Amino acid sequence: MVAGKSKSAYSLVWTDTFSRTARKFLRRHPELADLFKNVLHLLETDPQTPQLHLHPLKGRHQGKYAVRINYEYRIVLLLKIIDREVIVLDVGSHDEVYHN
Repeated sequence: MVAGKSKSAYSLVWTDTFSRTARKFLRRHPELADLFKNVLHLLETDPQTPQLHLHPLKGRHQGKYAVRINYEYRIVLLLKIIDREVIVLDVGSHDEVYHN
């Protein structure tokens, strides 16, 4: 490994839906851009770090997980530990991502 460069532990896979909702989210909330980028970085590094508050979802979202951007906003994802992939699915407020 080259000094100064770290290899991501997980690959981050953006779905088409996530790409669209992320663009809209960042247009509406430019003040959260740094937090958003930090969360994505943490997902690549260690999706199970306590900072993210990773938790499994229930009901119709069973099999998916969510992490916090802050108290109000979440990123919904699939976590494939065997393949070391984090597939990001949606981003938005608590109500937007859980009730859609």
